[in-house]
Amino acid sequence: MSRLKDLYKSEIVDAMVKKFGYKNVMEVPKLDKIVVNMGVGEAKDNAKALESAVKDMEIITGQKAVTTKAKKAIANFKIREGMAIGCKVTLRGEKMYEFLDRLVNLALPRVRDFRGVNPNGFDGRGNYALGIKEQIIFPEIEYDKVDKVRGMDIVFVTTAKSDEEARELLAQFNMPFAK
Repeated sequence: MSRLKDLYKSEIVDAMVKKFGYKNVMEVPKLDKIVVNMGVGEAKDNAKALESAVKDMEIITGQKAVTTKAKKAIANFKIREGMAIGCKVTLRGEKMYEFLDRLVNLALPRVRDFRGVNPNGFDGRGNYALGIKEQIIFPEIEYDKVDKVRGMDIVFVTTAKSDEEARELLAQFNMPFAK
């Protein structure tokens, strides 16, 4: 079992109960899933770009990526309905905690001029979205084998009822929020 999951079961639950005064430990919010999404705009012209993005995503997350398709045609972007334009991975359980651990402790500190993640990325329902500009911040990605630097969106879905609860939960997982 991962270190973060053990930490959640003991210290984080205690800290959340103390701060928010929950009557029952089942009220304490928890991390439900992490969705990692990578939009690959150049996939419409170059099929190899999508393959390389999927490969990078699978290396980063340790799980098979699913290609996402366009829901509707957009003539200005030369996109037809059903065209593959990105990839995503939904992480749950053990792999979710491992990914969060690597993101917070290894990847984010490698970002240039890093001052913390944006504390305003909450959606009002206790979910947090984070954008990353380069996939090369992850130590698993070999810089020499990268064909193009791509960004990705990471969404943390929690069972929290409010943004304040979700912010505290992620802060307990050592998420480096900017002051």
